[in-house]
Amino acid sequence: MDIRALFLGLSFVVMWSSAFTSAHIAVSYMSPLLLLSARFLISGLIAVSIAKLLGQHIALSAKQWGAVVLFGLLQNGVYLGANFVAMQWIEAGLAAIIASMLPLLVALLSWVFFKERLPKLGVAGLFAGLAGVVIIMWSRLSGGADIAGVVLAFLGVGALGLATLLVRGATASGNVLMVVGLQMLVASAALFPVSLVFETWHVVWSWQLIAAFTYTTLVPGVLATLVWFTLVQRIGAVRAATYHFLNPFLGVAIAALVVGESLSVQDVVGVLIITLGIIAVQLSKR
Repeated sequence: MDIRALFLGLSFVVMWSSAFTSAHIAVSYMSPLLLLSARFLISGLIAVSIAKLLGQHIALSAKQWGAVVLFGLLQNGVYLGANFVAMQWIEAGLAAIIASMLPLLVALLSWVFFKERLPKLGVAGLFAGLAGVVIIMWSRLSGGADIAGVVLAFLGVGALGLATLLVRGATASGNVLMVVGLQMLVASAALFPVSLVFETWHVVWSWQLIAAFTYTTLVPGVLATLVWFTLVQRIGAVRAATYHFLNPFLGVAIAALVVGESLSVQDVVGVLIITLGIIAVQLSKR
């Protein structure tokens, strides 16, 4: 067993899953889009600086620059922007569950719009994931979850799924950390004027805000990216991707432990079904 790879994989998935809880705390004290713009500015500058130290350069083709701008706007701007705004009204665990649907959504969009062949196991996984989502949504909405927040979270993961499909083949090999940093800076530049126009800025300075902002900027924003690249280099992208199966469970578990969010039997059943659906889709692609 590769103990180091196991440690890297578990560390990454904990950091990714915890991002929803830290964001949920932070938006309680600061305007969400202003917070996110500041976070991307700091994370982007750190990522670009580290990339420069590693010998990476801003030498991208026109297609790669297009992918940087598109992915920066859709993934960081729309996806995380929608989630940060939504978490003013919905719980972090619910946002994490909706976000964990990304592999199912990408498989569905590829099947519908790009006519990519999906074996029976993959089709079964898609329907299982949908069933899990219906179970959770029925439980949460009947329990008073805010519909506007839920819709925003779904729009966000939809934007991320679209970005994932549109930028296929436009990656910059050996320059990935630099690209990620540039995408963050694009998102920061896009979100700031939106915040300026549509938000009434408020900042309630407290140790909770400082801790949550620092954590979400440095840990999910920068450290998780570095850990992910290290893991992929060590065991490959396919094996590394299997750690994402833990995201639905850890997302709701961390929210329950840190901020005391409640879990129902329907939540647990729904998360289990979604996870099995993701596993089925990923196995069918092999």
